[in-house]
Amino acid sequence: MTDTGFEKAPARDRRRFPGISSRAYEHPADRSALVALRKLSGFDTVFKALSGLLPERSLRLLFLSDSVRVGETQFAHLHTMLRDACYILDLEKVPQMYVQQDPKPNAMCIGLDEPIIVVTTGLVELLDEEEMRAVVGHEVGHALSGHSVYRTVLLFLTNLALRVAWIPLGNVAITAIVTALREWFRKSELSADRAGLLVGQDVTASMRGLMKMAGGNHLHEMNVDAFLAQADEYEKSGDLRDSVLKILNVLPRTHPFTTVRAAELNKWSQSRDYQRIMDGHYPRREDDKDASVSDSFRESASHYADAVRSSKDPLFKLVGDIAGGAADVGGKLRDKFTGAAGSGGAGGAEGKGGAATGQG
Repeated sequence: MTDTGFEKAPARDRRRFPGISSRAYEHPADRSALVALRKLSGFDTVFKALSGLLPERSLRLLFLSDSVRVGETQFAHLHTMLRDACYILDLEKVPQMYVQQDPKPNAMCIGLDEPIIVVTTGLVELLDEEEMRAVVGHEVGHALSGHSVYRTVLLFLTNLALRVAWIPLGNVAITAIVTALREWFRKSELSADRAGLLVGQDVTASMRGLMKMAGGNHLHEMNVDAFLAQADEYEKSGDLRDSVLKILNVLPRTHPFTTVRAAELNKWSQSRDYQRIMDGHYPRREDDKDASVSDSFRESASHYADAVRSSKDPLFKLVGDIAGGAADVGGKLRDKFTGAAGSGGAGGAEGKGGAATGQG
């Protein structure tokens, strides 16, 4: 029997977003990649053809046989949260959800045809109700965005890379694909964090959850402002060597660092985009087919340009300074050859003389 999220409202009064498109909350880099993929002719067909090679059926049987399926009689509070999240984000078919015995706090959304959500006992025991609600919303956001497909592919390719690692150069191509998928997936996590906030509608709870993921169940020893200050220090501290080390540290990870996630989510919660969604102004699913690939890429490029300009990271600041310097030199060359620096002989000579004095 199909389980739908429309039989009752959320446990407490929260705004609902009928027909919301995942484009409303997706990170610019994540969104541009997904729009481009969805526009590719035959993309869905290719992935369905690969489904026979991917271990989806095996994964489903594994969780069914060795985990606890969430429902009205098992982990009922998680079942209520899941239905609430699907109700708020207007996801008609509620994904199956499992609790897996694992002391490491974690959650994931996988599957090709139908997404399934898995949370570990470590996570369930770590988070309170509102923190857990944000996590469940995070995973439902993955499902709504279609991230589960790519997550499953990433898991498959990661395991494949381990199996062929003994072959000389055998895993080079696979490793390259896995690295690219991880870069995308890190961006998708920022998107899903936003979905979790839309479901929980409590930024403090979202911050608490991320702090617990970093420092464990010791909230009385932690402080949100100090945690966000860590993210600021991480971004601006050190020199170019530290910037390179940051890149190397994040490459093997599927998730961004927790302080970075907290800073990104806090910034988005204070943005006009978030407020517009909360006011009921957001992209609709029915318009997804008309989404422009070029517009998404332009928005993504603009986002990264703004990020470089505003970043406190030493490497990004250097890139920004070089770009600004190049623009300045380009402007001077343009003025020199177009005569824009002065008009008439005397005025032009004075302008050039002033420039020469300035350089001296």
